[in-house]
Amino acid sequence: MNKALLLGVAAVFLGACASERVVLLPSGDGAPGAVVVRDQAGEIRLDQPYAALKRTLDSNRVYQSSPQEVSERYGQALAVQPPRPSAYILHFESGGNVLTAESQAALEVIRKEVAERPASEVLVIGHTDRVGSADGNARLSLKRAELIRDVLVDSGVDAGKLETVGRGESDPLVPTADEVDEPRNRRVEINVR
Repeated sequence: MNKALLLGVAAVFLGACASERVVLLPSGDGAPGAVVVRDQAGEIRLDQPYAALKRTLDSNRVYQSSPQEVSERYGQALAVQPPRPSAYILHFESGGNVLTAESQAALEVIRKEVAERPASEVLVIGHTDRVGSADGNARLSLKRAELIRDVLVDSGVDAGKLETVGRGESDPLVPTADEVDEPRNRRVEINVR
């Protein structure tokens, strides 16, 4: 589904005829998405924002919905959905716990979102590049994750919302050989849901 939001309203009974609608909404990050609807008649692929399918017991009708129709038909249901998860990446200077200037600035945005999101859960995952030993990198990655957790807690975020994990060099963003200094791998990922 490629992070696209699929809105389906199933089995609305209209007399003896049941119908179902499926509407593909645009994804929050602009990434293209698609959904395939299968039944005994075959497959129908919806791969454009607001592409829609109305199914009844005896037919399928593909049409182009609109933001207005979605708002009118499903506005109340969409209004009570929790916010979509957010993901952030913060990068570090080589060999330690110092955030890059760009990541330091981004931390303010993250603090605000976590503080304002109701009932949020935050997973903070530390990573390293492949310079140094695997054991040392495992410790450093956890230290980085704990540093970001502490910064968030110091800014007023409830510690009970936060979980930290260190992955060391085991999950690089950019695969490299051992002892290669790759700045994009020295990171903390923050998943807010």
